[in-house]
Amino acid sequence: MNRRTHLARMRTAVMSLACLALPAGAAPADTYPSKPIQIVLGFPPGGSTDILARMVAQHLQQAWGQPVVVVNKPGASTIIATESVARAAPDGHTLLVGASSAMTINPVIYKALPYDAKRDFAPIAIMGSFPLVLAVQPSMKVKTVSELIAAARTESLNYSSASTLFQLAGEMFKQTAGVEVTHIPYKGSVQALTALTSGDVQMLFLDPAPVITQMKAGKARALAVSTAQRWSLMPDVPTMTESGVPGYDFAGWIALFTPSGTPPDVVAKVQREVARIVELPDVKGKLETLGIDAGGRALGIGPADNGPAALSRVIQTEGERFTKVIQTANIKPE
Repeated sequence: MNRRTHLARMRTAVMSLACLALPAGAAPADTYPSKPIQIVLGFPPGGSTDILARMVAQHLQQAWGQPVVVVNKPGASTIIATESVARAAPDGHTLLVGASSAMTINPVIYKALPYDAKRDFAPIAIMGSFPLVLAVQPSMKVKTVSELIAAARTESLNYSSASTLFQLAGEMFKQTAGVEVTHIPYKGSVQALTALTSGDVQMLFLDPAPVITQMKAGKARALAVSTAQRWSLMPDVPTMTESGVPGYDFAGWIALFTPSGTPPDVVAKVQREVARIVELPDVKGKLETLGIDAGGRALGIGPADNGPAALSRVIQTEGERFTKVIQTANIKPE
């Protein structure tokens, strides 16, 4: 018996025991949560994903009267955290903060993952989403994406990236626009952005908050946002499609998952509460300061549709698109 088969049987046994323990006529959601909840994420404390997770945890704790603890397990491109939740009991008391990297990029670039993004997890809801910003070094004379494309066809240009997500956005741009730009990887957003502001590279794709700071200082120029619609916090910045790269649509997202096999009514209960929490004025306001839209807005998903079905569609669609880009660009694990 292989490990995955053994894991599936263990989950079934846990589910059966849990159902036997319920009062007659009770559904699992009636007694959920019955103990402290862990929200696991593969990022260190202090970043945007961690801040969002802790806001959601605080409101869940207030709503349900059970402790909700955020557990940071950074490392290995979020694989450590993701695998730990895949092995957890499917009862809704261990949740995963998963992003595009864990669910749609890792399955393509890693030949042997210790988890299966589609089989091992039940999607719950999108907590936040955000466009990327295509920014250039102000010393460049280009003011539009069309001018950048023209420059790339006559000059040798470089772009920096802080992770595979941002590299993927850059490679998608190259393939869609039909240009060659050399990729220069960096260990983090600060280093990638410093490379731009210092002139070591000419362009990058990055999440909005750090780019906006450098724009205000006159050290970066935003040419476009990566999503299909303009972004409310940068309404004067056009989309890539408006800028002459038709069909370019790319957004980062942060979502909540639970191990597969979790009772559907428990999933639904968590989904309703999380969808409510991310729409609260204080949460939305804090997310704006981080450059994040509440829920799936950057993906074109409204509050009423922010649930498992919409999240599943995002994972399916992105998986298909990203596979083509990654294989064409021959992107390897960091």
